[in-house]
Amino acid sequence: MTVSALPRVNVVGLGKLGAPLAAVLASRGFTVIGLDVSKTLVDALNAGKMPIIEPQLNELIAENRERLSATMDANEAIQKTDASFVIVPTPSNKETGFFSNSYVLKAMETLGKALRNKKGYHLVVITSTVMPGSTDGEIKQALEAASGRKVGPDLGLCYNPEFIALGSVVRDMLYPDSILVGQADGKAGDMLETIYRQMCVKNPPVQRMNLVSAELTKISVNTYVTTKISYANMLADICDRLPGADVDVVTKALGADTRIGPKYLKGAMGYGGPCFPRDNVAFAALARKLGAKADVAEATDQINNYQVERLTGLVSKFAKAGTRIALLGLSYKPQTPVVEESHSVKLAGALADKGYIVTVHDPLAQEAALNVLGERALGAASLESAVRDADLLIVATGWPEYQTIDPAWAKRDNGQRLTILDLWRTLPADAFEPVADLLYVGYGR
Repeated sequence: MTVSALPRVNVVGLGKLGAPLAAVLASRGFTVIGLDVSKTLVDALNAGKMPIIEPQLNELIAENRERLSATMDANEAIQKTDASFVIVPTPSNKETGFFSNSYVLKAMETLGKALRNKKGYHLVVITSTVMPGSTDGEIKQALEAASGRKVGPDLGLCYNPEFIALGSVVRDMLYPDSILVGQADGKAGDMLETIYRQMCVKNPPVQRMNLVSAELTKISVNTYVTTKISYANMLADICDRLPGADVDVVTKALGADTRIGPKYLKGAMGYGGPCFPRDNVAFAALARKLGAKADVAEATDQINNYQVERLTGLVSKFAKAGTRIALLGLSYKPQTPVVEESHSVKLAGALADKGYIVTVHDPLAQEAALNVLGERALGAASLESAVRDADLLIVATGWPEYQTIDPAWAKRDNGQRLTILDLWRTLPADAFEPVADLLYVGYGR
Protein backbone atom coordinates (compact mmCIF):
# COMPACT_ATOMS: atom_id res chain seq x y z
CA MET A 1 0.00 0.00 0.00
CA THR A 2 1.38 3.45 -0.90
CA VAL A 3 1.72 6.17 1.71
CA SER A 4 -0.94 8.26 -0.06
CA ALA A 5 -3.43 5.38 0.27
CA LEU A 6 -2.93 4.90 3.98
CA PRO A 7 -5.88 5.62 6.28
CA ARG A 8 -5.67 8.99 7.99
CA VAL A 9 -5.68 8.65 11.77
CA ASN A 10 -6.57 10.72 14.81
CA VAL A 11 -5.36 9.83 18.28
CA VAL A 12 -7.67 10.83 21.13
CA GLY A 13 -5.61 11.55 24.25
CA LEU A 14 -2.07 12.90 24.02
CA GLY A 15 -0.65 11.55 27.27
CA LYS A 16 2.21 9.15 27.98
CA LEU A 17 0.88 6.58 25.48
CA GLY A 18 -1.20 8.66 23.09
CA ALA A 19 1.58 11.07 22.14
CA PRO A 20 4.02 8.24 21.32
CA LEU A 21 1.32 6.45 19.29
CA ALA A 22 0.70 9.60 17.26
CA ALA A 23 4.44 10.10 16.72
CA VAL A 24 5.04 6.47 15.72
CA LEU A 25 2.15 6.48 13.24
CA ALA A 26 3.45 9.69 11.67
CA SER A 27 6.95 8.24 11.45
CA ARG A 28 5.55 5.32 9.46
CA GLY A 29 3.89 7.51 6.85
CA PHE A 30 0.43 8.14 8.29
CA THR A 31 -1.19 11.56 8.42
CA VAL A 32 -2.04 11.96 12.11
CA ILE A 33 -4.12 14.44 14.09
CA GLY A 34 -3.89 14.44 17.86
CA LEU A 35 -7.07 15.32 19.74
CA ASP A 36 -7.07 16.40 23.37
CA VAL A 37 -9.00 18.63 25.76
CA SER A 38 -5.71 20.04 27.06
CA LYS A 39 -4.62 23.18 25.22
CA THR A 40 -1.16 22.73 26.73
CA LEU A 41 -0.69 19.33 25.12
CA VAL A 42 -2.22 20.40 21.79
CA ASP A 43 -0.01 23.49 21.60
CA ALA A 44 3.05 21.45 22.57
CA LEU A 45 2.51 18.89 19.80
CA ASN A 46 1.92 21.63 17.25
CA ALA A 47 5.13 23.30 18.44
CA GLY A 48 7.01 20.05 17.85
CA LYS A 49 7.92 19.00 21.39
CA MET A 50 5.84 17.29 24.06
CA PRO A 51 6.37 17.73 27.84
CA ILE A 52 6.60 13.95 28.21
CA ILE A 53 9.79 12.10 29.07
CA GLU A 54 10.00 9.09 26.79
CA PRO A 55 13.01 7.95 24.72
CA GLN A 56 12.74 8.82 20.98
CA LEU A 57 9.38 10.58 21.37
CA ASN A 58 10.36 14.16 20.65
CA GLU A 59 12.84 13.10 17.99
CA LEU A 60 10.05 11.39 16.05
CA ILE A 61 7.77 14.40 16.48
CA ALA A 62 10.44 16.79 15.18
CA GLU A 63 11.23 14.56 12.20
CA ASN A 64 7.60 14.12 11.10
CA ARG A 65 5.89 17.44 11.74
CA GLU A 66 4.59 17.66 8.17
CA ARG A 67 2.31 14.69 8.88
CA LEU A 68 1.55 15.42 12.54
CA SER A 69 -0.71 18.05 14.08
CA ALA A 70 -3.06 18.46 17.02
CA THR A 71 -6.41 20.07 17.71
CA MET A 72 -9.06 20.50 20.39
CA ASP A 73 -11.80 20.38 17.74
CA ALA A 74 -13.31 16.90 17.40
CA ASN A 75 -15.15 17.87 14.20
CA GLU A 76 -11.86 18.75 12.55
CA ALA A 77 -10.24 15.51 13.72
CA ILE A 78 -13.14 13.38 12.46
CA GLN A 79 -13.62 15.13 9.12
CA LYS A 80 -9.94 14.88 8.22
CA THR A 81 -9.35 11.25 9.24
CA ASP A 82 -10.60 7.71 8.67
CA ALA A 83 -9.90 6.13 12.06
CA SER A 84 -9.83 7.24 15.71
CA PHE A 85 -7.60 5.61 18.34
CA VAL A 86 -8.96 6.36 21.81
CA ILE A 87 -6.23 6.20 24.44
CA VAL A 88 -7.58 8.06 27.47
CA PRO A 89 -7.25 7.14 31.16
CA THR A 90 -9.34 4.33 32.65
CA PRO A 91 -8.65 4.80 36.38
CA SER A 92 -9.14 1.95 38.81
CA ASN A 93 -11.82 1.91 41.45
CA LYS A 94 -9.94 1.01 44.64
CA GLU A 95 -13.03 -0.49 46.24
CA THR A 96 -14.00 -2.82 43.39
CA GLY A 97 -10.71 -3.18 41.47
CA PHE A 98 -12.58 -2.51 38.21
CA PHE A 99 -11.57 0.12 35.64
CA SER A 100 -13.74 3.18 35.13
CA ASN A 101 -14.91 3.93 31.58
CA SER A 102 -15.91 7.52 32.36
CA TYR A 103 -13.24 9.13 30.16
CA VAL A 104 -13.82 6.62 27.36
CA LEU A 105 -17.56 7.31 27.44
CA LYS A 106 -16.93 11.06 27.24
CA ALA A 107 -14.71 10.43 24.23
CA MET A 108 -17.48 8.34 22.61
CA GLU A 109 -19.93 11.18 23.09
CA THR A 110 -17.49 13.69 21.61
CA LEU A 111 -16.53 11.52 18.63
CA GLY A 112 -20.12 10.40 18.09
CA LYS A 113 -21.44 13.95 17.82
CA ALA A 114 -18.71 14.77 15.30
CA LEU A 115 -19.54 11.64 13.29
CA ARG A 116 -23.10 12.88 12.77
CA ASN A 117 -21.66 15.46 10.37
CA LYS A 118 -19.43 13.04 8.46
CA LYS A 119 -20.26 10.87 5.49
CA GLY A 120 -18.71 7.49 4.87
CA TYR A 121 -17.06 4.83 6.97
CA HIS A 122 -15.11 5.60 10.16
CA LEU A 123 -13.29 3.22 12.49
CA VAL A 124 -13.18 3.78 16.26
CA VAL A 125 -10.46 1.87 18.11
CA ILE A 126 -10.50 1.58 21.90
CA THR A 127 -6.86 1.36 22.99
CA SER A 128 -7.41 2.16 26.68
CA THR A 129 -7.53 -0.90 28.93
CA VAL A 130 -11.15 -1.69 29.83
CA MET A 131 -12.96 -4.44 31.70
CA PRO A 132 -14.22 -7.41 29.65
CA GLY A 133 -17.69 -6.66 28.31
CA SER A 134 -17.17 -2.90 28.14
CA THR A 135 -16.50 -2.33 24.43
CA ASP A 136 -19.46 -4.35 23.18
CA GLY A 137 -21.53 -2.97 26.06
CA GLU A 138 -21.71 0.59 27.32
CA ILE A 139 -18.93 1.91 25.06
CA LYS A 140 -20.68 0.71 21.90
CA GLN A 141 -24.02 1.96 23.19
CA ALA A 142 -22.58 5.42 23.91
CA LEU A 143 -20.94 5.65 20.50
CA GLU A 144 -24.09 4.59 18.66
CA ALA A 145 -26.32 6.94 20.68
CA ALA A 146 -24.06 9.95 20.08
CA SER A 147 -23.39 9.25 16.40
CA GLY A 148 -26.86 8.13 15.35
CA ARG A 149 -25.19 5.18 13.60
CA LYS A 150 -25.06 1.48 14.25
CA VAL A 151 -21.75 -0.35 14.45
CA GLY A 152 -21.48 -2.21 11.16
CA PRO A 153 -21.20 -1.13 7.51
CA ASP A 154 -20.72 2.62 8.23
CA LEU A 155 -19.11 2.52 11.67
CA GLY A 156 -16.29 0.23 12.76
CA LEU A 157 -15.42 -0.62 16.35
CA CYS A 158 -12.33 -2.44 17.62
CA TYR A 159 -10.57 -3.06 20.92
CA ASN A 160 -6.81 -2.85 20.48
CA PRO A 161 -4.75 -2.42 23.67
CA GLU A 162 -1.01 -1.78 23.51
CA PHE A 163 1.49 -4.10 25.22
CA ILE A 164 4.18 -1.58 26.03
CA ALA A 165 6.26 -0.37 28.96
CA LEU A 166 7.01 3.22 29.90
CA GLY A 167 10.61 4.00 29.05
CA SER A 168 10.44 1.93 25.86
CA VAL A 169 7.03 2.88 24.44
CA VAL A 170 8.27 3.92 20.99
CA ARG A 171 10.38 0.80 20.54
CA ASP A 172 7.58 -1.44 21.83
CA MET A 173 5.11 0.07 19.37
CA LEU A 174 7.46 -0.33 16.43
CA TYR A 175 8.56 -3.85 17.35
CA PRO A 176 5.66 -5.57 19.17
CA ASP A 177 5.65 -9.31 19.84
CA SER A 178 2.12 -9.51 18.45
CA ILE A 179 -0.91 -7.36 17.72
CA LEU A 180 -4.22 -7.93 19.49
CA VAL A 181 -7.33 -7.04 17.47
CA GLY A 182 -10.73 -7.33 19.05
CA GLN A 183 -13.24 -6.63 16.28
CA ALA A 184 -16.95 -5.98 16.08
CA ASP A 185 -16.84 -7.31 12.51
CA GLY A 186 -14.37 -8.31 9.83
CA LYS A 187 -14.38 -4.96 8.01
CA ALA A 188 -13.24 -3.13 11.14
CA GLY A 189 -10.60 -5.76 11.88
CA ASP A 190 -9.29 -5.64 8.31
CA MET A 191 -8.78 -1.89 8.45
CA LEU A 192 -7.04 -2.04 11.82
CA GLU A 193 -4.76 -4.85 10.66
CA THR A 194 -3.88 -2.79 7.57
CA ILE A 195 -2.80 0.08 9.81
CA TYR A 196 -0.59 -2.16 11.92
CA ARG A 197 0.99 -3.90 8.93
CA GLN A 198 2.26 -0.47 7.89
CA MET A 199 3.07 0.81 11.38
CA CYS A 200 5.19 -2.11 12.63
CA VAL A 201 8.76 -2.40 11.38
CA LYS A 202 8.66 -6.19 11.39
CA ASN A 203 5.66 -8.40 10.56
CA PRO A 204 4.28 -9.50 13.95
CA PRO A 205 1.47 -12.03 14.22
CA VAL A 206 -1.98 -10.47 14.44
CA GLN A 207 -4.38 -12.14 16.86
CA ARG A 208 -7.96 -11.38 15.78
CA MET A 209 -10.96 -12.23 17.93
CA ASN A 210 -14.20 -10.80 19.23
CA LEU A 211 -14.26 -7.81 21.56
CA VAL A 212 -14.72 -9.56 24.91
CA SER A 213 -12.01 -12.14 24.22
CA ALA A 214 -9.57 -9.36 23.40
CA GLU A 215 -10.46 -7.48 26.58
CA LEU A 216 -9.84 -10.61 28.64
CA THR A 217 -6.59 -11.32 26.78
CA LYS A 218 -5.19 -7.89 27.67
CA ILE A 219 -5.49 -8.28 31.43
CA SER A 220 -4.60 -11.98 31.21
CA VAL A 221 -1.23 -11.23 29.60
CA ASN A 222 -0.24 -8.80 32.34
CA THR A 223 -1.54 -11.12 35.05
CA TYR A 224 0.60 -13.96 33.71
CA VAL A 225 3.69 -11.74 33.55
CA THR A 226 3.16 -10.57 37.14
CA THR A 227 2.85 -14.20 38.19
CA LYS A 228 6.34 -14.86 36.82
CA ILE A 229 7.70 -11.82 38.67
CA SER A 230 6.16 -12.84 41.97
CA TYR A 231 7.34 -16.42 41.49
CA ALA A 232 10.91 -15.19 40.99
CA ASN A 233 10.64 -12.97 44.07
CA MET A 234 9.27 -15.89 46.08
CA LEU A 235 12.37 -17.85 45.04
CA ALA A 236 14.58 -14.91 46.02
CA ASP A 237 13.02 -14.88 49.48
CA ILE A 238 13.72 -18.61 49.83
CA CYS A 239 17.29 -18.20 48.55
CA ASP A 240 17.95 -15.37 51.03
CA ARG A 241 17.22 -17.87 53.82
CA LEU A 242 19.01 -20.88 52.29
CA PRO A 243 22.82 -20.78 52.68
CA GLY A 244 24.58 -21.16 49.34
CA ALA A 245 21.46 -20.68 47.21
CA ASP A 246 21.55 -18.13 44.38
CA VAL A 247 18.27 -16.97 42.85
CA ASP A 248 19.91 -15.87 39.60
CA VAL A 249 21.37 -19.32 39.06
CA VAL A 250 18.02 -20.92 39.80
CA THR A 251 15.95 -18.62 37.57
CA LYS A 252 18.46 -18.89 34.72
CA ALA A 253 18.05 -22.66 34.79
CA LEU A 254 14.26 -22.34 34.98
CA GLY A 255 14.18 -19.90 32.08
CA ALA A 256 16.17 -22.26 29.88
CA ASP A 257 13.15 -24.55 29.83
CA THR A 258 11.14 -23.51 26.77
CA ARG A 259 7.91 -24.18 28.66
CA ILE A 260 8.85 -21.36 31.04
CA GLY A 261 11.17 -18.88 29.27
CA PRO A 262 13.53 -16.33 30.85
CA LYS A 263 11.59 -13.06 30.47
CA TYR A 264 10.55 -11.39 33.73
CA LEU A 265 11.92 -14.32 35.70
CA LYS A 266 14.31 -12.42 37.95
CA GLY A 267 14.34 -12.01 41.71
CA ALA A 268 14.59 -8.30 42.46
CA MET A 269 11.97 -5.68 43.38
CA GLY A 270 8.24 -6.18 43.22
CA TYR A 271 6.35 -5.01 40.15
CA GLY A 272 4.86 -1.53 40.04
CA GLY A 273 3.86 1.10 37.53
CA PRO A 274 0.51 2.09 36.03
CA CYS A 275 -0.45 -1.28 34.48
CA PHE A 276 0.78 -4.44 36.19
CA PRO A 277 -0.66 -3.96 39.70
CA ARG A 278 -4.07 -2.73 38.58
CA ASP A 279 -4.49 -5.29 35.79
CA ASN A 280 -3.77 -8.09 38.23
CA VAL A 281 -6.30 -6.71 40.72
CA ALA A 282 -8.87 -6.26 37.95
CA PHE A 283 -8.40 -9.83 36.75
CA ALA A 284 -9.07 -11.20 40.22
CA ALA A 285 -12.03 -8.84 40.71
CA LEU A 286 -13.55 -10.00 37.42
CA ALA A 287 -13.19 -13.65 38.43
CA ARG A 288 -14.89 -13.03 41.76
CA LYS A 289 -17.76 -11.20 40.06
CA LEU A 290 -18.26 -14.12 37.69
CA GLY A 291 -18.07 -16.68 40.48
CA ALA A 292 -14.78 -18.10 39.22
CA LYS A 293 -11.67 -18.68 41.30
CA ALA A 294 -8.52 -16.62 40.65
CA ASP A 295 -6.32 -17.92 43.45
CA VAL A 296 -3.13 -17.59 41.37
CA ALA A 297 -3.77 -13.91 40.61
CA GLU A 298 -4.60 -13.19 44.25
CA ALA A 299 -1.49 -15.00 45.47
CA THR A 300 0.59 -13.07 42.95
CA ASP A 301 -0.71 -9.83 44.37
CA GLN A 302 -0.11 -10.96 47.96
CA ILE A 303 3.49 -11.93 47.24
CA ASN A 304 4.07 -8.60 45.50
CA ASN A 305 2.64 -6.63 48.41
CA TYR A 306 4.96 -8.56 50.76
CA GLN A 307 8.15 -7.49 48.99
CA VAL A 308 8.60 -4.17 50.78
CA GLU A 309 8.26 -5.91 54.15
CA ARG A 310 10.68 -8.60 52.99
CA LEU A 311 13.32 -6.08 51.89
CA THR A 312 12.88 -3.93 54.99
CA GLY A 313 13.52 -7.05 57.08
CA LEU A 314 16.60 -7.82 54.98
CA VAL A 315 17.98 -4.33 55.60
CA SER A 316 17.47 -4.76 59.35
CA LYS A 317 19.92 -7.67 59.27
CA PHE A 318 22.74 -5.36 58.19
CA ALA A 319 21.86 -1.99 59.73
CA LYS A 320 20.21 -0.68 62.89
CA ALA A 321 17.69 2.16 63.07
CA GLY A 322 19.48 5.50 62.80
CA THR A 323 21.78 4.24 60.05
CA ARG A 324 22.20 6.59 57.09
CA ILE A 325 20.78 4.85 54.02
CA ALA A 326 21.09 6.06 50.45
CA LEU A 327 18.49 4.51 48.17
CA LEU A 328 19.31 4.77 44.47
CA GLY A 329 16.44 4.52 42.01
CA LEU A 330 12.88 5.64 42.66
CA SER A 331 11.05 5.05 39.39
CA TYR A 332 9.30 1.71 39.13
CA LYS A 333 11.66 0.80 36.26
CA PRO A 334 14.55 2.51 34.45
CA GLN A 335 14.09 5.12 31.70
CA THR A 336 10.94 6.72 33.11
CA PRO A 337 10.12 9.33 35.77
CA VAL A 338 6.97 7.45 36.81
CA VAL A 339 6.76 6.44 40.48
CA GLU A 340 3.22 5.06 40.47
CA GLU A 341 3.14 1.95 42.69
CA SER A 342 6.95 2.08 42.82
CA HIS A 343 8.36 -0.40 45.31
CA SER A 344 11.48 1.76 45.57
CA VAL A 345 9.43 4.65 46.92
CA LYS A 346 7.50 2.32 49.21
CA LEU A 347 10.78 0.87 50.51
CA ALA A 348 12.23 4.34 51.16
CA GLY A 349 9.12 5.28 53.13
CA ALA A 350 9.09 2.03 55.09
CA LEU A 351 12.75 2.41 56.05
CA ALA A 352 12.18 6.00 57.17
CA ASP A 353 9.24 4.85 59.29
CA LYS A 354 11.55 2.28 60.91
CA GLY A 355 13.90 5.05 62.05
CA TYR A 356 16.54 4.98 59.30
CA ILE A 357 17.87 8.26 57.89
CA VAL A 358 17.01 7.98 54.21
CA THR A 359 18.48 9.91 51.30
CA VAL A 360 17.25 9.16 47.79
CA HIS A 361 18.51 9.68 44.25
CA ASP A 362 17.03 9.08 40.81
CA PRO A 363 18.02 10.52 37.40
CA LEU A 364 14.42 11.40 36.48
CA ALA A 365 11.99 10.51 39.27
CA GLN A 366 13.55 12.22 42.31
CA GLU A 367 11.18 15.18 42.47
CA ALA A 368 8.08 13.06 41.95
CA ALA A 369 9.20 10.59 44.61
CA LEU A 370 9.97 13.30 47.16
CA ASN A 371 6.48 14.69 46.61
CA VAL A 372 5.19 11.30 47.76
CA LEU A 373 7.68 10.79 50.58
CA GLY A 374 7.49 14.30 51.98
CA GLU A 375 9.80 14.89 54.94
CA ARG A 376 10.54 11.20 55.40
CA ALA A 377 13.46 11.36 52.97
CA LEU A 378 16.00 13.83 51.63
CA GLY A 379 17.00 14.22 48.00
CA ALA A 380 20.68 13.80 47.16
CA ALA A 381 22.29 16.64 45.23
CA SER A 382 24.27 14.13 43.18
CA LEU A 383 24.94 10.43 42.87
CA GLU A 384 28.40 10.88 44.34
CA SER A 385 27.11 12.72 47.41
CA ALA A 386 24.48 10.05 47.98
CA VAL A 387 27.12 7.31 48.01
CA ARG A 388 29.69 9.20 50.09
CA ASP A 389 27.21 10.17 52.81
CA ALA A 390 25.74 6.70 53.30
CA ASP A 391 26.51 3.89 55.72
CA LEU A 392 24.26 1.54 53.72
CA LEU A 393 23.68 1.91 49.98
CA ILE A 394 20.68 0.29 48.27
CA VAL A 395 20.49 0.06 44.47
CA ALA A 396 16.73 -0.21 44.06
CA THR A 397 16.22 0.51 40.33
CA GLY A 398 18.56 -0.67 37.60
CA TRP A 399 19.40 2.67 36.01
CA PRO A 400 22.46 2.56 33.69
CA GLU A 401 23.95 5.40 35.75
CA TYR A 402 24.24 3.04 38.70
CA GLN A 403 26.26 0.43 36.84
CA THR A 404 29.39 2.58 36.96
CA ILE A 405 29.46 3.87 40.53
CA ASP A 406 33.04 4.84 41.35
CA PRO A 407 34.39 2.48 44.04
CA ALA A 408 36.43 5.42 45.37
CA TRP A 409 33.18 6.98 46.61
CA ALA A 410 32.76 4.01 48.94
CA LYS A 411 36.02 4.66 50.80
CA ARG A 412 35.61 5.98 54.33
CA ASP A 413 38.22 8.02 56.22
CA ASN A 414 37.46 6.10 59.42
CA GLY A 415 38.24 2.82 57.69
CA GLN A 416 34.71 1.48 57.99
CA ARG A 417 33.36 -0.44 55.04
CA LEU A 418 30.26 0.68 53.20
CA THR A 419 27.52 -1.95 52.92
CA ILE A 420 25.87 -2.09 49.50
CA LEU A 421 22.65 -4.01 48.96
CA ASP A 422 22.33 -4.38 45.18
CA LEU A 423 18.77 -5.47 44.40
CA TRP A 424 19.38 -5.47 40.63
CA ARG A 425 22.93 -6.89 40.58
CA THR A 426 24.18 -3.92 38.59
CA LEU A 427 27.56 -3.61 40.34
CA PRO A 428 30.57 -5.89 39.87
CA ALA A 429 31.56 -7.54 43.14
CA ASP A 430 35.31 -7.54 42.41
CA ALA A 431 35.42 -3.75 41.93
CA PHE A 432 34.02 -3.09 45.39
CA GLU A 433 35.62 -5.92 47.34
CA PRO A 434 38.49 -3.75 48.71
CA VAL A 435 36.23 -0.96 50.00
CA ALA A 436 32.68 -2.25 50.52
CA ASP A 437 30.60 -5.27 51.42
CA LEU A 438 28.50 -5.85 48.30
CA LEU A 439 25.42 -7.98 48.92
CA TYR A 440 23.00 -9.28 46.33
CA VAL A 441 19.36 -9.99 46.99
CA GLY A 442 18.40 -13.64 46.70
CA TYR A 443 21.78 -14.97 47.71
CA GLY A 444 21.83 -17.14 50.82
CA ARG A 445 24.40 -16.26 53.44
